[in-house]
Amino acid sequence: MDKNKGNINVDLLGYAYDESQLQKNNCNQTNGRANKLIPQDRAFHDWYRFVLAYPPHLVQNYIKRFQLDEQSVLLDPFCGTGTTLIEAKLAGIKSIGIEANIFSHFASSVKLDWSVSPELLFSQTQVIAKSVREILRSQGIDDNFSFETDILNLNLRTISEEERKLLLTNSISPLPLHKTLVLLDCLKEYQNQSFYNHALLALANALVYKISNLHFGPEVGVRKIKSDVPVIDNWLLEINKITKDLYSVKEKRYPDSQVIFADARNLNFIESNSVDAVITSPPYPNEKDYTRTTRLESVLLGFLKNKQELRVLKKGLIRSNTRGVYKDDDDDQWISGFPKIQEIAEEIENRRIELGKDSGFEKLYGKVTLLYFGGMARHLAELRRILRPGAKLAYVVGDQESYLRIKIQTGQLLAEIAASLGYELLDIDLFRTRFSSTTKEQLREEVVLLRWPG
Repeated sequence: MDKNKGNINVDLLGYAYDESQLQKNNCNQTNGRANKLIPQDRAFHDWYRFVLAYPPHLVQNYIKRFQLDEQSVLLDPFCGTGTTLIEAKLAGIKSIGIEANIFSHFASSVKLDWSVSPELLFSQTQVIAKSVREILRSQGIDDNFSFETDILNLNLRTISEEERKLLLTNSISPLPLHKTLVLLDCLKEYQNQSFYNHALLALANALVYKISNLHFGPEVGVRKIKSDVPVIDNWLLEINKITKDLYSVKEKRYPDSQVIFADARNLNFIESNSVDAVITSPPYPNEKDYTRTTRLESVLLGFLKNKQELRVLKKGLIRSNTRGVYKDDDDDQWISGFPKIQEIAEEIENRRIELGKDSGFEKLYGKVTLLYFGGMARHLAELRRILRPGAKLAYVVGDQESYLRIKIQTGQLLAEIAASLGYELLDIDLFRTRFSSTTKEQLREEVVLLRWPG
């Protein structure tokens, strides 16, 4: 189909779309398949995958377009759970990831460690599973048939009140929680073994998608409460998945991948003129608290213990939602010379006043918009030092209307910020469209393509 004929266009994956029809169509399936994890891409990626992650085939597309090879260094400064890094490793490309969410950093680090013996992982987790079953049976609990167990007569394990306050209410039911904690205790006896982190990540994935009461749509919430669920079997299913993938790369050689726990707004730990390309997806300016998406596994597996640790974690993130704004934040100074962004913030504040919205969070809508774009400007400014001349960059971002339905064209604004910092704008590709349940409109998700002239 001719993408220049009439108002018919083709997105970067080759799917046809009609701009006028997108505005009329309330169906949330428009280009939805563009973000799916296709079966042939599941290896390593689905050990644990952030619900808002972009798909591997998007990374594959830009690796080819940027003509990266084994001599290249690819950076993902917002690497999440490692999609870009895994694809780089499979393609034989050296890569560096930066991630400020402690659990996402752990997940991506584990997903890139293919040195573990699959035989050891499988055999030792079978031993652990047997021990856990024996402990549970001694307590009168059968992991597979506990639905009629009178839990009031059981002395169930639980977490501290401080830890509980970090979780959504009813994130996990008492009996599955007890069984998970027993499994964790047995697993920790092997924490010095090479397979430990892989076994822990397998439990994290089982927790989120099988054991807990959580659901994602895309906001994290609590679905119908499950009084019980098999914990050990669901964990072993994840172990089997990891084992199979490790067998597939056994005795093969791949380049090193480094994942650094750090803030992408400060890159002084990376060598100057060392990066050939960037493929990444930073947070979008909206009300999604990204730490909530990983909260259950972060708490139960010991990565977050209290509100103070959560506060420290949030301070290392780009300010993209009002739950992560603090009094001493000053990233907005980086975009003081951008009247368009200032006008958007003012429009949001004026709409808030007009509608009589006066909650603490609503009063921060304009402020967080400034902080978001300021933080991204700071990141792009910092990035210049480590880029080689001619380096190409791809930033996956989405338009937003989270703040009182004021439209924020994220890609366009980031492109203008980048241009002011000396980057060359190559293009803005349409990745897909997303249906907004708030405004009943299709919002663009785009890839901002930049070049650093050096």
